[in-house]
Amino acid sequence: MDIKEFLNQDQKKDLLRLLTAGSVDDGKSTLIGRLLFDSKKLYEDHLQALERDSKRVGHAGDEIDYALLLDGLKAEREQGITIDVAYRYFSTSKRKFIIADTPGHEQYTRNMVTGASTANLAIILIDARKGVITQTKRHTFLVSLLGIKHVVLAVNKMDLMDYRQEVFDGICNDYRSFITGLDIPDVNFIPLSALKGDNVVDVSERMPWYHGQSLLEFLESVHVSSDRNFTDMRYPVQYVLRPELNFRGFSARVASGVIKKGDEVKVLPSGQVSKVSSIVTYDGEPEKAFPPQSVTVTLEDEIDISRGDMLVHPDNLPMVERHFEAHLVWMDEKPMSMDTHFYIKHTTNTTRARIDKIRYKIDVNTLEKSPIDHFTLNEIGRVVITTTKPLFFDPYKKNRATGAFILIDPVTNNTSAVGMIIDRLRDEDLPSRITAVEREKIERGECLIKPGEREAFYNQKGVTLWITGLHGSGKNQLAYTLEKLLFDQGATVVLLDGSTVRSGLSRELDYSPADRAEHLRRVAHVARILNDQGIITICSFISPDEDIRQQAAEIIGKERFHLIYMDADVEFSKKNRPQLWNMAEKGEIENMPGLDARYDIPEHPDLVLKPEDSNGEEVMNYLAQKKIFPLK
Repeated sequence: MDIKEFLNQDQKKDLLRLLTAGSVDDGKSTLIGRLLFDSKKLYEDHLQALERDSKRVGHAGDEIDYALLLDGLKAEREQGITIDVAYRYFSTSKRKFIIADTPGHEQYTRNMVTGASTANLAIILIDARKGVITQTKRHTFLVSLLGIKHVVLAVNKMDLMDYRQEVFDGICNDYRSFITGLDIPDVNFIPLSALKGDNVVDVSERMPWYHGQSLLEFLESVHVSSDRNFTDMRYPVQYVLRPELNFRGFSARVASGVIKKGDEVKVLPSGQVSKVSSIVTYDGEPEKAFPPQSVTVTLEDEIDISRGDMLVHPDNLPMVERHFEAHLVWMDEKPMSMDTHFYIKHTTNTTRARIDKIRYKIDVNTLEKSPIDHFTLNEIGRVVITTTKPLFFDPYKKNRATGAFILIDPVTNNTSAVGMIIDRLRDEDLPSRITAVEREKIERGECLIKPGEREAFYNQKGVTLWITGLHGSGKNQLAYTLEKLLFDQGATVVLLDGSTVRSGLSRELDYSPADRAEHLRRVAHVARILNDQGIITICSFISPDEDIRQQAAEIIGKERFHLIYMDADVEFSKKNRPQLWNMAEKGEIENMPGLDARYDIPEHPDLVLKPEDSNGEEVMNYLAQKKIFPLK
């Protein structure tokens, strides 16, 4: 066989992804090391280093410590345990393998979930001296939760139990009774000794009562290709490929099902329908594509498609929903908060999501369910999730590719949790996020959002800056300049001035003292509402009467009312805005403050300003000093 033929055959080999799990010191790393050693998949320098390290830091006495092939971290070797997920690749003449050696400790549950996320098969080790223990049940539950359909129960250290059949049979019976309620369709039992090599690569003569395959023989022959969903075609678009003017393709990895040239496909969420014109790969244009192939698809029609959209068959649609229930594994050291709006990454789609309710927490050791109000690291439970826009999904048990998702912390960008969708949730089953106390507040007309929460959200205090002065004194120039300065700094701000309010809210009022007082009363109530929402409100009004200004302060709240007096005399004001003053002097306008109506100079203003261009910066400094809005 020449090298090209060898490489071609090697490329066509089937790939099996598997994980090992078990309690501390059950021999997971030793088993995989022995598998590599006995199958002659180690280089000479690896063997020499293994022999040297076994004498120096090994835990197998005079024997070679095969666990050192996988326990690569210093802390792992010192303690003789697995902490991180160790991946190893090897192949035989029949198959390629990727092995994930996962930790046995409960505090490393998230590491095991990571290793199991892509696995087709799980090897769960049991110490023959201990039998089925709590960790065995925990790992089996996680394997079931993550949808792994094939399990090998490897009863290790049979050499320490004199290879007795009754020991093996007792353990198998205990395990069968435990998995009755779990969804694991294919379970196989193999007695072995990883340290001695019994039933690892070759069938052992020390257990003549065992008539099954060795572990490696089973791994080479187990059928996993049918585990993939070839029924429901799901093609989540990852990238729009446009290398030149006359080509527009949609690149993605086929998540499930089979997509063929000439197939009618529907685009989600738009619902437009077209046909597959071609399927393009590096090696040419095949007639069909299936998971896990990555291809580029072209359509007969020009349809607007972008990343996150999904191609499906029109007669086989996924669920398109915003509300669903899911199992959640908390991966973040930061505890969960129900107030957080996470990013959810599902296939190639990313949007916002919130956890509406925690149905229960599952104790991974006892499988008991208990109510909790938040998750901490490594905890697992069932939740209700609502997303900002609909997702296109299938239940995880039916389709792992479209039933899995991750939640991402919007601040730290850490992976907060991984999830497996159980099913959609009908609107009538949605949990209420309103507590009994909050419902009472609503009935009394009280806001559910605390002022401190608004301040933290907007990074400002909701106050009113009431600017008073004669017509033409520069009030409006300051008000509009200040609004722009605040907006540019990121503030949430609203400006109210006389002409704007009188064109709508006070449209029926004139300029008589009584109507002017009513006009300003309305403005004060609007300002108070805006302040209650955490918004900085700028009010630019002549407001000549000291009593009316005090009334406005009482309506808004004196602690939120900041009075700014534009100190400009009549002569300056006339020159600055002559039109209205001329009309008042001709008698066309009555009750003009400063002319035929009095203007009360404020007795205790918070700021007194002369008409200058730097007034905006001075007010900004005032806001920073009062800790109303920080300068950037």
